[in-house]
Amino acid sequence: MNEQEFGTVKEDEGHWVAVSDLMAGLMMVFMLVSVVFMINVETERDKIRDVAILYDQLRTQLYRDLNNEFAADMPRWGAELDEDLSFRFNNTDVLFDRGEADIKPEFQAILNDFFPRYVRIITQEPYRDDILEVRIEGHTSTSWYGAKDEDEAYIRNMDLSQKRTRSTLEYVLELPAVKDSKSWLKNYLTANGLSSAKVIRDAAGVEDGERSRRVEFRVRTDAEGRIATILDRVQP
Repeated sequence: MNEQEFGTVKEDEGHWVAVSDLMAGLMMVFMLVSVVFMINVETERDKIRDVAILYDQLRTQLYRDLNNEFAADMPRWGAELDEDLSFRFNNTDVLFDRGEADIKPEFQAILNDFFPRYVRIITQEPYRDDILEVRIEGHTSTSWYGAKDEDEAYIRNMDLSQKRTRSTLEYVLELPAVKDSKSWLKNYLTANGLSSAKVIRDAAGVEDGERSRRVEFRVRTDAEGRIATILDRVQP
């Protein structure tokens, strides 16, 4: 090998050493980025877990407070409280006349007693800032006398359930006992007619028509929104 060839070899070796150093440096950068990303993801996962735990505790405590307040009243109202924070009125004899949206006097009397106490609890300091929505839900059975098919029954029941929830909302919003909370309620209280979308069934899966025709007051917390915000931050 002459001197010129030897110089060329040395030059090529230097070139490959430089490339290998560059690749090693890039690998280190990629590893560092990956480690930082994994740490960030783990941190956000911890935040999601903490949010979930916090809101589960909030839901449990709110359920206890509502149950303690209304346990003695629910049997005579024909009402029940679920752990998902839905307060259900399903005594159809006192709610509305069949096919009508005007609140019966018996249900008015119940709302006069129930709603101010309900609002007092959910607007307490531990809860009010973490409530996303207070839903008044109207539910029906799947039946409609004279309907030609299931679709017509569903549409007619949708219209009826929406009218019933609106009349319920209008009534409770004008109660003198909640006057001081009206501004808050107007931001969070909604009326939702759901027709027969969520009928109640027995253990055998058969629809319970009487219990399906009901009005529910349901609290939704902001846990889902906060978790979604965290997830958005960790998207690659």
